Amino acid sequence: MANMTGRISLLVQLCLVFFTALARAATQEPLVDEKPIYRAGDAIPVTCLNRTSDTGEHVTDASGQLQYVPFPVCNETGRPLEIYFGVEKDINCTLDFISDPMFHLLEFYVHNDAPMTCRIPTRPFPASYKAPKEDPSIEGQGSLDDEYIPLIIALTGTLQLSHLHVSSHLNMLLHAAPKSVSPGVIDAATAYSISTRPPTRIVIGDALPFTFSIRWYSGQQLPSGWSGVGGHIYASTLIYCILSAGAAAAICIVYFRGVELPRRLRNHGKDRMTGGMEGGRLGGYGYAVGTSSYALGSAGGKRD
Repeated sequence: MANMTGRISLLVQLCLVFFTALARAATQEPLVDEKPIYRAGDAIPVTCLNRTSDTGEHVTDASGQLQYVPFPVCNETGRPLEIYFGVEKDINCTLDFISDPMFHLLEFYVHNDAPMTCRIPTRPFPASYKAPKEDPSIEGQGSLDDEYIPLIIALTGTLQLSHLHVSSHLNMLLHAAPKSVSPGVIDAATAYSISTRPPTRIVIGDALPFTFSIRWYSGQQLPSGWSGVGGHIYASTLIYCILSAGAAAAICIVYFRGVELPRRLRNHGKDRMTGGMEGGRLGGYGYAVGTSSYALGSAGGKRD
């Protein structure tokens, strides 16, 4: 009997321990990623690879690492170019004064002698952040980096002997990681010139107005927008076809009721009044028999 009581007591204690552990596990907060993430509207600074204006070669720091400098200051904000996480809009950034070194760098960029290589942080940096030291044994550092996402700005334009034409309106596409995978993290970015307006003619000392049309995409896939000749059927196209068909039908109805139907009614009434005979004609065709003074008689005359 004592043995049975001891077993029951042990079983009760085990149950208590199990349910206590289960309750603690249920109330425990799930582990979260301690790395900072972007929130909607957070500012994202843009830095670009420092290059020499003589040859376009990249500049390295004292430790031999690639040197990045902030994007030139925008006249509209008084700060280097910044984009905002998840915010789609056109950002104007006017470079107030194109210096001689900057003009020669633009020549390299437009002529594709050297790319305008920029980058943005994958995640926001805390105030106490220190840039990690890169391994000098790894070749080609700076593009594949967990801390930054490369942002290659493809400028187009035309080189002239005395001046430069720059297509200063650019599309900037940014991919954010899916919320189910890594919310608030940037996956990829790129920018390129478009020809929505004439290129800007500049010489040394002029201002250069940039316009960036920002678009954000969730995930690494671009949505299908246009495929081959003809593309997809959009709602606007369908509405246009419906409106065109309705307008054509309305014009046909107005013409029939205002022009064709009255004409047919007049002709029908005239036919009923004349019995189908118009001007001595039968139905408008041929001549009536017996209306002439030279009618044929059936009675025979006296022969001399």
